[in-house]
Amino acid sequence: MIDARRTAEETARASYGRLLAYLAARTRDIAAAEDALAEAFAAALSHWPLTGAPASPEAWLLTAARRKLIDNARRAATRRDAEPDIVRAIDEAEAMSREDRFVDDRLKLLFICAHPAIDFGVRTPLMLQTVLGLDAARIASAFLVSPATMSQRLVRAKRKIAEARISFETPDADDLAPRAEAVLGAIYAAFGAGYDVGDGAEGGGDLADEAMFLARLVTDLLPDDSEALGLLALMSYVEARRDARRAGGAYVPIDDQDTSLWNARLIEAGDDALGKAARLRAPGRYQIEAAIQSAHISGRLSGEDTRAATVRLYDRLVRIAPSIGAEIARAAALLRADEPCAALAALDSIDAARITDHQPYWATRAHALAALRRCAAAAEAFDRAIGLSSETATRAFLQQQKRAL
Repeated sequence: MIDARRTAEETARASYGRLLAYLAARTRDIAAAEDALAEAFAAALSHWPLTGAPASPEAWLLTAARRKLIDNARRAATRRDAEPDIVRAIDEAEAMSREDRFVDDRLKLLFICAHPAIDFGVRTPLMLQTVLGLDAARIASAFLVSPATMSQRLVRAKRKIAEARISFETPDADDLAPRAEAVLGAIYAAFGAGYDVGDGAEGGGDLADEAMFLARLVTDLLPDDSEALGLLALMSYVEARRDARRAGGAYVPIDDQDTSLWNARLIEAGDDALGKAARLRAPGRYQIEAAIQSAHISGRLSGEDTRAATVRLYDRLVRIAPSIGAEIARAAALLRADEPCAALAALDSIDAARITDHQPYWATRAHALAALRRCAAAAEAFDRAIGLSSETATRAFLQQQKRAL
């Protein structure tokens, strides 16, 4: 029953966020919902290969998780207080699944995880794990901390949610805007994780598509949020180039991409969203990053030299939203503008302790050293970047660049 097992695995990848969001929003206990859902998936992997996949895998999993939650409630010391609410809430969820009206509560849970009672620094990681299904190791990589440190932060955050009984009601309209920054941060990080995994890798394109979907939902919910529009524009521009960024098994930088493979519809969508954001006159990080992507695209399509403009945009980005990622990207822009000395100086100014295992830093440094004809040092940096690359196409590209020294 290989097909049944594959159905279970595919449902886990595609439906985990929806199922967890729905259960957590009704039980008000993220950790309990996670545990119940994990056992439901384990049961599916055990039973479906023997009995065949059910007609509605999501409804089956929701029912199995429901039973686990009710069993746990009955065994809990606080059973008399907790059980009626949990049973009633999960009964409601099962009833809705029988009606084939499965509710997607992911956006709601994103805003719940942005509750002001939860430490700001852990809100985005909590959303990435709880709603979007990323493991602690991938989240830790995005935030440049160890997996153990990130796991501890997430455990503490979930414990605080349970102990404080943080409300899982839909936030009031006045509460949405203050929480939007963390929500956008999670969507942006999820999109980046999907992009970094690679289009052909398991879950890569799916995660990027999920992030795009959620970004559109946020702009529908907050149509006058300039940063939500900016993020949607940024993601649209990047996603428009998906089919052109791989060739012959290797990553293709934007200057070498076949522009006929770019998605004109998504580029137009990016232009539209960025234009709406600009008219709101509230510039921010995502709008600047979107403007950088727009400059890259317009330069390739028009033949104009937009490299200096791109560097200026990165200068502004580093001022208003400083981060290691922005500083490395600015160095790459300087390198692209034929300023390798300035690029290397910018890289040297970054705290060495924070980039020891950061692949983009070593890849950019390798290219800067190669441009300066410092071949031995460049080869060493290329080796470091190749060793830190988890994606096959990126490794192939860097190996090509090293051979060209």
